[in-house]
Amino acid sequence: MAPYRRKRSVNAAELLSCRSRGIHDAGTLMRHSMKVLRGILLQENRTFIKVWSKTSKSQIMYENGKIYFENYQKCYSCVHAEPQSLYKLPQRSKQEKIEDALLCQSSLDKTLPCPSDHKSSLLALTANNWLYRLSAETGKELQRVYLSPDYKFRYLGWDVSQEIFYVKSVQKKETPLARQAGIIQNTVMHLAIFNVFPLEIVGILEINKKAFGNGVTDVVLSQGVLAVSYSNKSVKLYSFEHIVQKYLTEKLTLGKQSALLGNKTVGDAPFGIPLNIQITDCLPVLFEVSCSNNGVQIGGYPWHYIYTPPHKRHKGTHHICSLKDSTMATDGIQNMNCCSLESDRIFFHPDDSGRIIHVGPTTINVLKILGELNSALPAKVVKDFSMSTQRNEPTAQVTVTSSGRTVKRRFHQLDDDPCQESFRMLEYEDELDLLALVITDGEEGEGKAHIRLHDNQSGELQRRVDLVEPWDETYRHEVFFDKDTIVHIEQKNTSFCCHVYKLKTTRK
Repeated sequence: MAPYRRKRSVNAAELLSCRSRGIHDAGTLMRHSMKVLRGILLQENRTFIKVWSKTSKSQIMYENGKIYFENYQKCYSCVHAEPQSLYKLPQRSKQEKIEDALLCQSSLDKTLPCPSDHKSSLLALTANNWLYRLSAETGKELQRVYLSPDYKFRYLGWDVSQEIFYVKSVQKKETPLARQAGIIQNTVMHLAIFNVFPLEIVGILEINKKAFGNGVTDVVLSQGVLAVSYSNKSVKLYSFEHIVQKYLTEKLTLGKQSALLGNKTVGDAPFGIPLNIQITDCLPVLFEVSCSNNGVQIGGYPWHYIYTPPHKRHKGTHHICSLKDSTMATDGIQNMNCCSLESDRIFFHPDDSGRIIHVGPTTINVLKILGELNSALPAKVVKDFSMSTQRNEPTAQVTVTSSGRTVKRRFHQLDDDPCQESFRMLEYEDELDLLALVITDGEEGEGKAHIRLHDNQSGELQRRVDLVEPWDETYRHEVFFDKDTIVHIEQKNTSFCCHVYKLKTTRK
C-alpha cells in the first residue's frame, strides 16, 4: 500500500520557481497559473476598480480581451492596467462596411503552413461580399477572399468543435409580382463553409425547398450538424458530413483554378466561389422536434435535448428528453413558475460538464442528469445546487385601513420588479471556474447593479463586486468577466458606453 501523502498548498513563488526550471508542462503550468490568479482574485485585499470609460455613437463589441469601436474600425486591448489603443483601420466606404466579424485563435498543437496562421485574427465580412482575415494585434490584412457576385452574404457563425465557420446569406423572399406570375422561388439562402486553421474553403451550399421542404426560416451549423428551423415551429437536424460526402461536385482550393468557374481563380473578384455542394434529392433527417420559438438544445451525458412544446398549456415549461428515443427524463419538466417581464432561460452548462443551468429572476438552479448510457430506465434530473437573490418581504395583497376598511391590491409584484434584487445575466469564466451573476436592485430609487462570483462546482459565494455606474433597465446591457477584467457595455438613448474594471490591491 502506498504511503499517505498529505495534500499541501503551493504558493505563487514556488510555482514560478518550478516553471523557470521547466518542471511542469504547458497544460499543467496554465492550470497552476489560473489557480494562483483565482486565489489572488478572491483575497480580501483585492477588489475590482473602475479604471476606464468610453462612449460611442455606434455599437461596442468585446471579445477575448479586446474592445471594438466604430464597427470594428478601432480596437483597444484590455491586457494592461488600463485599455490601450491597438490599432485604427483606414476609413471604409459604405460598400466596404463590416457587416459581421469573428475572432479566432488557432490551437498550438498544429504546424500550419504560414506563421501568421498561428496568431489570433479577426474574420471580417464586408457589405460588398469580401471576407478579410486581419491580424487581431495590428489590424493588418493577412488574407482576403471574394465570396460571390450572385449571393448577398450578411452573417458569420462558428462551429467551434469542427474548427469550421460559415457565412450565411440573406434569405431570398418571394415578391408579390412573382407569386402573381406563378414563379416559384426554390432557393432560400446560401452558406459558404470554411475550415479555419488554415483558412480553406469547403464549399458553398444552397438551401432550397426541393431538398429541405417549404417554410425554412433559418439555418445554423453546429457540432457537425445542419439545424434547420421551419415556420411550423419544427426543427430538423441533418448530417453535414453526409451532405459533403454525397453532394460535393468539386473540391475547391482558394487561389487555384476551378472548372466550375471556367478555370477562373477561386476567391478572386469578380468570380468568387462557385456553388459546389448541390443537393439533388431529399435528405435523411437525423432528428426532428416541434418546439416553441424554434428553440432546441442538445447536450448532457447521456445525450438529452431541452425544448418547450409549441402548445399554449406548456408555456413557461422546459422539457428534458433523451435524444436516443425522446423518453422524458424523470423530473424532466422544469418550470420556474415566475411572473416576470422577461422569461426564464435554460441551457446546457458551457463548462462541458453535461449539467444544465436554469436562470430565473430570483433563482438560478444548476441541474445534472443522472443516467446510464444503455439503461432501459429513463435518466433523472436532480438539482446540483441553487443560488438565490436577497429579497424584501412582499407587500401584503390585502391591507386594512384605520377605519377598518379592507383594501385589496389589484396587481401582484413582478418577480423581476426593478425595486427588488433580480438576476439579469450569468457569465462563466472557464479558466477560473467561476460563475459571475449580474444582479440589479433599484431599492434606493436609482438602478444599481453588482456582480456575485460563485464557485462553479459548489455554488458557494466567493465575493461581490459593485458596479458604480447606474443601471437603467430600459436599455440593453452586456457584462463580460474575463480573468482580472470586468467589462460593462450599456446603451444610453442613441449612444453606447463601455466601462472597464480591473483587479487592484486595496490599501487599508
